[in-house]
Amino acid sequence: MTTSSRPIGIYHEHQDWFRPLFAELDRRGTRYERIDARRHRYDADGSDEAAYSVVLNRMSPSAHLRGAGHSILYTQNYLAHLEQLGVRVINGTQAFSIETSKARQLTLLRSLGLPYPAARVINHGSQAPAAAEGLRFPVVVKANIGGSGAGIIRFDSPRDLERAASEGRLELGLDQTVLVQEYIPARGGHITRVEVLAGRFLYAINVHTTGETFNLCPADICQTSDGVALDRGACPADAPKNNLRVEAFTPPAEVIADVETITAAAGIEIGGVEYIVDDRDGQRYYYDINALSNFVADAPRVLGFDPFVRLANWLEREQLRVDVPPVLLPLGIAEGATRW
Repeated sequence: MTTSSRPIGIYHEHQDWFRPLFAELDRRGTRYERIDARRHRYDADGSDEAAYSVVLNRMSPSAHLRGAGHSILYTQNYLAHLEQLGVRVINGTQAFSIETSKARQLTLLRSLGLPYPAARVINHGSQAPAAAEGLRFPVVVKANIGGSGAGIIRFDSPRDLERAASEGRLELGLDQTVLVQEYIPARGGHITRVEVLAGRFLYAINVHTTGETFNLCPADICQTSDGVALDRGACPADAPKNNLRVEAFTPPAEVIADVETITAAAGIEIGGVEYIVDDRDGQRYYYDINALSNFVADAPRVLGFDPFVRLANWLEREQLRVDVPPVLLPLGIAEGATRW
């Protein structure tokens, strides 16, 4: 079997989300190294980074919730460094800049002509009441750099928002930027997350919510849609007991096409796009673009297959594509096959 001489570098901050991936790579004997984004350094001359065949960026924008917010902006520097050296980076600087800016996500959606909830972007809490003028209430004030529902507050009336702004209770987040955005009541009581791998549709799930929580991280969901508890071994150790429910779903073909267009424009090769259908008028809105995909908990039960196996297949192909001359590659890989 043709193999690579250099390992895959997996750059990550969360210590639990990717255990299934590491276990699958270990099972195969695939060469890889875990790169801890929480405590990291690199040499500006690039001498220590040529060791990787491929670097997979799994840095989380919610790292600040776990005391690792310093790693978020640092990651932009590291990824740019790798790319300048010519290292094959999956979800590099472009993808990560979209991941870490909800404002840029809306700008991207606008450029593609796709619907998103009406929003205004501000850099000072005092601007929130004026920014909300003309928006339908309820509204949410949403941190530009968030993740896992961080920094999202719902306001049901202009008076409530004015009071919070005047009392200085609005959190502006790491970059002191927030969105004031219309809150969309979810038809059917759920949002939908569509995942891509290698830029192509992988699966979709409906995440059922009461609207009282904004942490819809699918790896933290520990019930199926009928309330059956999922395997805790597949959930992060810090999964909140939020009673969210999840089910596999096949979205319309136009949604799949939209999501593949969005992720391609964002430079996201593996990630997810979330959308919601407004219960008031049936309008679909795309509202969150994610370069970080930790996959749904207990995926074989929910989806009928293990997405980590497919991710490992793809990573191995990319590793070989970088390190092995085309004449030595297996036929499907040399031709750029998209089979999992």
